[in-house]
Amino acid sequence: MSTPRPYDTLLAKGEDRKQRILAVAQRLLTRNGWRNTTLALIAKEAGVSPAGLLHHFQSKEQLLHAVLDARDADDDAQADRTGDMIEQIRKVADRIQSSPELVGTFTVLLVENLLPDAPLHDRLLDRWKVAVSIVADAIRQNQESGRFRADIDPEVRAVEIVGFINGMEISWLLDRSIPLTEVFTEYARTLEEDFAPKG
Repeated sequence: MSTPRPYDTLLAKGEDRKQRILAVAQRLLTRNGWRNTTLALIAKEAGVSPAGLLHHFQSKEQLLHAVLDARDADDDAQADRTGDMIEQIRKVADRIQSSPELVGTFTVLLVENLLPDAPLHDRLLDRWKVAVSIVADAIRQNQESGRFRADIDPEVRAVEIVGFINGMEISWLLDRSIPLTEVFTEYARTLEEDFAPKG
């Protein structure tokens, strides 16, 4: 077995440090919001110097984008966008429960960036539009195959579905006793019934 080269060891340590900074940032952003979370506070909690943090993330905005990148990567890893739409909606409960930190951070950042002059507003708005577009396209594909009724408005129902998911994320973060799996299973069942061709 070959011994790692010093440069490889440094790279690994640097990546570990970067991931630790991201994890601390997620926790503090969820607890304090981005306005009350400073880079100095994140550096202190992560056990790195402010200069060490800036080596990995050159600004607070860059760090906020990295936190959102982590949430997007988690979504991409868990979602099957080519799979059955109703089944994917049913599985959202598992995705929420498996990543409460990412969901919490995303929810806080979303609420704090509702206004157009907020630093992440444009990115979060684009993300929401992409989510609606993905669901609307899935509805259209199912309409074309004959599985869903042709009289459903894909855009309107996609907004409803994405809104339901966002609302359930917030509700579950507020009250972890909500039976999330059962709620999503029932919602998926009612969608399937409503979308099915009549007669």
